[in-house]
Amino acid sequence: MDSIGQKIENIKRSGGYRELRYINSAQGSSAVIDGRRVLLLSSNNYLGLCNDERLKEAAIEAVKTYGVGSGGSRLTTGSMALHRELEERIASFKKRECGMVYNTGYMANLGTISGLTDESWTVFSDRLNHASIVDGCRLSKAKFVVYKHCDIKDLEKKLKRYKGKNNLVVTDGVFSMDGNIAPLKDILRIAKRHGAMTMVDDAHATGVIGKHGRGTEEYLGLEGEVDIQMGTLSKALGGEGGFIASRKEIVEYLRHRAKSFVYSTALSPATLATALASISIVESESFSREKLRIDSAWFRAELQAMGFSVPDGVTPIIPILVGDSDLGMEFSRRLMESRIYIPCIRPPTVPKNTSRLRVTIMATHKREELEWALEVLKDLGAELGITRGVGADG
Repeated sequence: MDSIGQKIENIKRSGGYRELRYINSAQGSSAVIDGRRVLLLSSNNYLGLCNDERLKEAAIEAVKTYGVGSGGSRLTTGSMALHRELEERIASFKKRECGMVYNTGYMANLGTISGLTDESWTVFSDRLNHASIVDGCRLSKAKFVVYKHCDIKDLEKKLKRYKGKNNLVVTDGVFSMDGNIAPLKDILRIAKRHGAMTMVDDAHATGVIGKHGRGTEEYLGLEGEVDIQMGTLSKALGGEGGFIASRKEIVEYLRHRAKSFVYSTALSPATLATALASISIVESESFSREKLRIDSAWFRAELQAMGFSVPDGVTPIIPILVGDSDLGMEFSRRLMESRIYIPCIRPPTVPKNTSRLRVTIMATHKREELEWALEVLKDLGAELGITRGVGADG
């Protein structure tokens, strides 16, 4: 058996070694990384709320009133009035009976899926679903059936093949590495036909799409049809934490069964107050979301016109497909030298031969910043041969 040290060396030789970069400032359109101010084109802070003064003030007031920590798990001493207020606010925002807060989005998926399902269930999962969904399915011990990415025919074929009393279809609403939206209308139609429950991970949709920022359901005109809505407080909402919104009985059951909820110290007061403030901003202010939509569409079209391999889409997640991992890493390194931070996403995070630079636009980006980034991308893309075609992992 290889030692841990040998395994690390194997990771390095395979080109999969990751190094942490440390940010020394707030996340705005730019940030200080490793001592240098760079244009930030990779953050999930889609609406720029991470550094919003109103959220800072809400956090400060909560600390003054409640202190800095929650003091325990939710089922002992950790449940505060702010938890109840936030869960009620989430339920209202997502048009559901009840909300339930977890410490992270990962823990929300893990706890919800493994808490709800067991050996008597079959879970149907899109092939490109987030790792937290996959881990939740495996931990649950349910039969785990993967269907082809956004392939409705394959989903229906597998729902017919694996008939059972307890079925759950789970999908990302917006896929985090590609930025595409799940064909939710068709998924709901097929699931209902076969008596399956549905769950949507709206981490990258909440606050971003839909008239009021409620996510995939609202964007597609399907509000109230999904059984379990999952989301995070840490992306467009600018803070930290995860949540689900569903029927009262499902939430009540998960409060007893979701281990990542039961056995974790509760979120801090400042985090809860921040989330309450950000949801109010998202619902009442549409201009940031509209600017984000316009800038994302323009930036995507410019990249496509330059000859980059960029799929069509409507979200601020814009993957520049490179293919070869080493080429992608070199592209990212050269961009960083030019003071633009866009990390290369490589296998196993994405499938083999699909390494990409994952661009994300924020509402706080100025048009001149984005225009400058496009010029740099154009020159480097031509120099490295990226705009002439997509490579392949060796």
